[in-house]
Amino acid sequence: MLSVLNVIAPVFILIGLGYLAVRVRFYPQEGVRGLIAYVNNFATPCLLFRAMLDVDFSTAFNITIIGPFYIGAVAVLTIGALTAHHLFKRRPGESVSIGFSAMFTNTVLVGIPIMQRAYGDEAMPIVYSIIGLHAPILMTLGMFVMELARRDGGKVSGALWQGLRKSLANPILIGIALGLVGNLFGLQLSGLPDEVTLLLASTVMPVALFGLGGALNEYRLGDTWVAALMTSGLQLIVHPAIAWVVMVPILGVDPHIARYGVLLAAMPAGINVYIFATFYNRAMDVAANTILLSTVLSLFTITGWLLILGA
Repeated sequence: MLSVLNVIAPVFILIGLGYLAVRVRFYPQEGVRGLIAYVNNFATPCLLFRAMLDVDFSTAFNITIIGPFYIGAVAVLTIGALTAHHLFKRRPGESVSIGFSAMFTNTVLVGIPIMQRAYGDEAMPIVYSIIGLHAPILMTLGMFVMELARRDGGKVSGALWQGLRKSLANPILIGIALGLVGNLFGLQLSGLPDEVTLLLASTVMPVALFGLGGALNEYRLGDTWVAALMTSGLQLIVHPAIAWVVMVPILGVDPHIARYGVLLAAMPAGINVYIFATFYNRAMDVAANTILLSTVLSLFTITGWLLILGA
């Protein structure tokens, strides 16, 4: 238990510090978006660029870990959407948005710091390989399902193209792609490029967590807290449970390796669930509440998964 606390305590203390700093106006609310933009557009791309330069493809792109992660993601999207439609009586488009809130995890702002502290550098190549596919696959899938479900939707081909275009313009994906190209051609960083990218990469953890904490001030639990509790449960418990079952009992993956994908699947909701909901103007209240509730509850669920998986 002490080793688990050593992993999660600094992470959630930084989130709490960011929340309190904005709450008591030691840090301006309007500056939070700038912090998150900096992390997503500069620091994290540098981190992933450097990681991809040295990645061992034989261990990083392990389909027996990546596959179950996304099988679990699609499963909770389906369960969340069907539950929202049949239990909460939501319209089809709203149901898809709620299902997306259960599916899209915070693999960058929370996932990278937790995985780094829990399992060290050994786990990071697999973590980065999942993150590299995360936004392109899940955003495109979400848009595709939304266009099929909502009554006033446009062409499916338009949604797919838009999802692909946004993914290709994502700085995180660009950083990964440049790193992979550099790896292919044997690029070795040195001098000024090495020092600058290293400095930027080293700021990911503190800035991301502080910014996430500050962002939580924007959300308030409202009438949709029951639906948000459902999506949070799917995200924090069901998704990693499905990933574990597919990896270990079915595919026979070594549990010490499988836990990298399982723990990453147990992260709380990412900010993209709210972006997706606002883009389609569907179930924005549930998306916002899911971010708040899942982030708070993840303090306990991540502790539980670390105890189960071994920290």
